[in-house]
Amino acid sequence: MKTIHFFLDFDGTIAASDVVDLVLEKYADKKWKEIEKEWSAGKIGSRECLSRQISLIKANPDDLKNIAYGVSLDPYFLYFLKKAEELGVLVTIVSDGFDILIEQVLKKNFEKHSTLLKALPIFSNKLVRDGEGFKAVFATEPVCEHGCANCKAKVIKKSTSFDDHVFFVGDGLSDRYAAETVHLTFAKGKLLDYCKSKNLDAIAYQDFKKITEWLSDNYPLLRKTNITRTPESKN
Repeated sequence: MKTIHFFLDFDGTIAASDVVDLVLEKYADKKWKEIEKEWSAGKIGSRECLSRQISLIKANPDDLKNIAYGVSLDPYFLYFLKKAEELGVLVTIVSDGFDILIEQVLKKNFEKHSTLLKALPIFSNKLVRDGEGFKAVFATEPVCEHGCANCKAKVIKKSTSFDDHVFFVGDGLSDRYAAETVHLTFAKGKLLDYCKSKNLDAIAYQDFKKITEWLSDNYPLLRKTNITRTPESKN
């Protein structure tokens, strides 16, 4: 039978907010916004963008954990994980964000569901203490052609085989190369705009309720076939 594998962005997708942006807003020099504009304009990759932005932070680990602790998740994310576990569907988080932030958000929101959390692989970057602040240590080496902080496309390719049904869920520009790698993307925000502009197979979503319902409805067909396009795909 076919393996079904979902790869999920974290900030703005699983997490209701972009945790990195929350940290930068509170603890970084305002120059971080100018760096963000360079990245959005395509002048630099996300690796250079985040490296420069993180170097502007003046805080300690507890400051960062306290911010992360206040971040909630998509209200249907747990519903999705339970359904995936029930069906034997693989789920992996692949993020341009940072380990201590992701871990703290998930720990707070999964206090009563630690078993699900332990079974959830996470590929992200790391934050290392550097004087009064931090420096970024990136997950994928060497740097990819797009200069990604964490090359999501590379992680997906290494984690799947040719016969797998591979899906991605995301919301932002850092997800665009992942969307080009998988069979079908669930997209919102800037990622949905990008998928439309590139004619990529994508389904618009607002929360994980729609994704869970889609998985339940399509699971029997996915287990039996080699199709990579579905009737709900939007071109």
